[in-house]
Amino acid sequence: MSGHSKWSTIKHGKAITDARRGKLFGKLTREILVAARQGGANTDMNVRLRLAVQKAKDNNMPIDNIDRAIKRATGAGNAQEQLEEIMYEGYGPGGAAILLQAFTDNRNRTASDIRSTFAKNGGNLGESGCVAWIFEQKGVITVEAPSEQAEELALMAIDLGADDFNIDDSNMDLYSAPNKFEALRKSLEENQLKISSAELSMLPKTTTPLDDKTAEQTLRLLDKLEDLDDVQKVYSNADFPEEILSKYIEEA
Repeated sequence: MSGHSKWSTIKHGKAITDARRGKLFGKLTREILVAARQGGANTDMNVRLRLAVQKAKDNNMPIDNIDRAIKRATGAGNAQEQLEEIMYEGYGPGGAAILLQAFTDNRNRTASDIRSTFAKNGGNLGESGCVAWIFEQKGVITVEAPSEQAEELALMAIDLGADDFNIDDSNMDLYSAPNKFEALRKSLEENQLKISSAELSMLPKTTTPLDDKTAEQTLRLLDKLEDLDDVQKVYSNADFPEEILSKYIEEA
């Protein structure tokens, strides 16, 4: 499972590099647009929007951009406000499950782009429901956890409502049920834990171990899928060998 968890950490780091910041801001804007359209502009009442705005701020997106996105979503509609949220499912090389969240104003274009990307990179787009059952929604909060404090912080987090945790280097991922996520986040802040990120995510119930060759192919496929404009988030149950992930970091 460590190979899967580490990939999530690496993916987060890659997403905020300057080389991809322009594309990232576009994805953050679409996330704000959809959240505001569905739940309104009040971040106190709209948890999804609050998370989207916080994520945008964490990635240094200008406040003016955030405000404009909210106003566009809740004001007079235009093509960008008509974004539709769709989940796509498929398999990567070696049989790893892949779940995609997409925001699109053109289903045919998005499906074609995703299907083509799967096919060109050794995977295949599946039918609705083929892998969704492997994943479950969880709150995931990453906090700073120096090694000498990790055990103490983990016990504190469990007392505050976390269901489980995973320690990786100087960070700790805390997991909770979606309906307990916001309360846990607030409790962690009140106890002065340093939160690096907080989001609702789709986590695999089981993982698929990959050999070196299929691991490299799957990482390339996941990267290509994430680079598609309409794809918002990519989830996988692939479990990568540590040495392949280390090589992936060096080449990134």
